[in-house]
Amino acid sequence: MSLTPFHLAIPVDDLAAAEAFYSGLLGCAQGRRSDRWIDFDFFGHQLVTHLAPEECRTAAVNAVDGHDVPSRHFGVVLSPDDWRGLAARLEQEGADFVIEPYWRFEGEPGEQGTFFILDPAGNALEFKCFKDMAQLFAH
Repeated sequence: MSLTPFHLAIPVDDLAAAEAFYSGLLGCAQGRRSDRWIDFDFFGHQLVTHLAPEECRTAAVNAVDGHDVPSRHFGVVLSPDDWRGLAARLEQEGADFVIEPYWRFEGEPGEQGTFFILDPAGNALEFKCFKDMAQLFAH
């Protein structure tokens, strides 16, 4: 099965800050925009940041593998090389990691590299990779 791009719309409280984060820090190309929203090419997917300050809030957390994982989050699965490269670039840029890059579930089904960051509006993003993509839905 080939994957098709997803579309996700999220609230932000400052479009300029969202633009600096998604285009500047993450390197996402921009699509259409208005004074109330901006489209981004989020690793091949359509991410729309809508100006909605009243919707921005910190997500609750759930314990996963000894870490407090934001319960409301989104992200992408990258190749191991791309995952390491992005993590290194974010570390170099001084990004604030909610969860530092590490390998989760080592030696178990679903072993994966993961890290979490927040955008300026508090939206949690997870970036992960698998040494073996067949483990993506392993149980």
